[in-house]
Amino acid sequence: MEPTISLTQVSKHYSMPGGRNVVGLDEVSLSVDRGQFVSVQGPSGSGKTTLLLTIGGMQRPTSGQVTVAGRDLYALSHAEQTKFRADHLGFVFQMFHLVPYLNVIENICLGAIGQADVQEQAEGLLDRLGLTDRWQHKPSHLSVGECQRTALARALVARPDLILADEPTGNLDPENTAVVLKVLADFCQEGGSVLLVTHGQEAHGLADRRLQIEKGRLEELNVL
Repeated sequence: MEPTISLTQVSKHYSMPGGRNVVGLDEVSLSVDRGQFVSVQGPSGSGKTTLLLTIGGMQRPTSGQVTVAGRDLYALSHAEQTKFRADHLGFVFQMFHLVPYLNVIENICLGAIGQADVQEQAEGLLDRLGLTDRWQHKPSHLSVGECQRTALARALVARPDLILADEPTGNLDPENTAVVLKVLADFCQEGGSVLLVTHGQEAHGLADRRLQIEKGRLEELNVL
């Protein structure tokens, strides 16, 4: 079976003022199979977000090949990349990025605009994530945990192949952290894949694989 993610010798360099070169990714190779939950741990500045943006088609690498769900991502046009992200990828971020003037269910439905059964899918996620009694509330009237669960539902509603999660539990208490990680693990059990980057170890208990990134280099820690 074709892997969900395949990176081959991917590097990303940034040219800084004064001629300085900063390495974001350093010849990273990675294969993530369908159904795998992969946790990538590393400190600030280690390359975690660069890795996610590169896999998500939002930051072209300096060299190497990025294949996601069978497509060579940077061989696609900008319009094709945009459609590919909408069809195949879900993003979960630490800062939520909810639309402030939309309520919970409207924010969730943004994840699958134009999809015929989006309302039905959104309502199912409301129940699954304990948000049924909050569906009419706008983000300013939600707790931090409710905002993150809404953002997670938005990422899941289109039934993507891959969830990319950037510090999704960084602002959460232990109870909400457990809820978010359990839903991501269930998504993998249903055949999706998750790549979660974090500076902590909260995902290690549920992840199938643990990796560490340091100065742009990726290392497998163990297979659980």
